[in-house]
Amino acid sequence: MTLSDWLLVFHLWSAFALVAAFVLFWVLVVAMRDVDGVEDTLAYGRVANLGAKVVQVGAIGTIVFGVWLAFNKDSYAIWDGWIVAAIVLWVVAAATGNRSGAEYGKAMTRAEELKASGQEGQPGELRTLNRSPRGLLLHSIASVAVLLILIDMIWKPGH
Repeated sequence: MTLSDWLLVFHLWSAFALVAAFVLFWVLVVAMRDVDGVEDTLAYGRVANLGAKVVQVGAIGTIVFGVWLAFNKDSYAIWDGWIVAAIVLWVVAAATGNRSGAEYGKAMTRAEELKASGQEGQPGELRTLNRSPRGLLLHSIASVAVLLILIDMIWKPGH
């Protein structure tokens, strides 16, 4: 196998990790809509922390191996329109995904505060934080950006 083949393999594995983490986050977004308890919120938070690590590996791997592949493969150039589009979409996905995580992280922070103080909090308080409309919007934007990247990578418009 050539270096280009290995770069492509690692780029695809990274993309798989990234998409898998996004699917996991969608499951969490839906599952947590009715969660109002401290322990349940913290339990879902532990799963979200694992997903955050996977999304970081996937995001870093896709950009590093993708750019390296663009420089290594003669038929690709970093300034090709479809590659530039993928990089811009990657930035959008990373920025909005990061902000989405911060929005949903507010529920985890509040649950940790409540647990440390031995309280349960106000009825509906954690449910409201777990249903973050801003978090949902940001995660939706990040997900659309990742979907557009996949479409761009599969069909390579203009190539």
